[in-house]
Amino acid sequence: MAAETPAIPSVWARPQREAEQPVLSREAIVREAVAMLDADGVEALSMRKLGARLNAGATSLYRHIATKDELMELAVDEVIAEICVPALVGDDWRAAVTEAAGGFRATALRHPWLSAVLGQAGLAYLGPNLMAFSERLATLFADAGFPEPSRAIDAVLAFVLGMSVTEAAWLSTVARAGETETEFVARLMPAAREAVSGHQHLTEAYAAQQAPDPAEIREAKFAYGLAVVLDGLALRLPR
Repeated sequence: MAAETPAIPSVWARPQREAEQPVLSREAIVREAVAMLDADGVEALSMRKLGARLNAGATSLYRHIATKDELMELAVDEVIAEICVPALVGDDWRAAVTEAAGGFRATALRHPWLSAVLGQAGLAYLGPNLMAFSERLATLFADAGFPEPSRAIDAVLAFVLGMSVTEAAWLSTVARAGETETEFVARLMPAAREAVSGHQHLTEAYAAQQAPDPAEIREAKFAYGLAVVLDGLALRLPR
């Protein structure tokens, strides 16, 4: 039996193989998952679809991330890193908290799935970015003189998350219609006015919402609600 001919030890002497997939990293997987969530929402994300987007089998993904739940924890932590919490300058804690709350809202609207899943994403609060965010908020409220910073944080975030869930759902509806927000509202308003006819306060509220840019109304609602929350928190500061 003839001995097997040894291969020539050179890359140039063997047939060219199909391009090998580069080694996946957890970071690359999470970035792609966030892009899919932003585009299509939580329901459309699966390990199989994610693997196809990355040209990898689900088995390759499971080497880094065991379940979809783990993936959601990582995705939440990834986008939380976008939120800036300023340090307290002087004694204007309201301006700093307003900036942080506005940053959270902006992040939640860039990633419409975030607010809805934040409370469901397992132990997402243990993520390094979410931990750092919470620590910066705690430092801000402690420096402002609040005796129970965590209670103040809970109050602000409950408001921001509640508003952001509603806004994100609304903007997703507008996006599915394939229109600008202004166009969608203009088409909706006749039906809305008809629906509230006979209800005095609702009729007045709809009549007031005639700004040329509906985004201005959303901004004003958020600013008003946040100011009310901060007014209440101010009463908790030691005199």
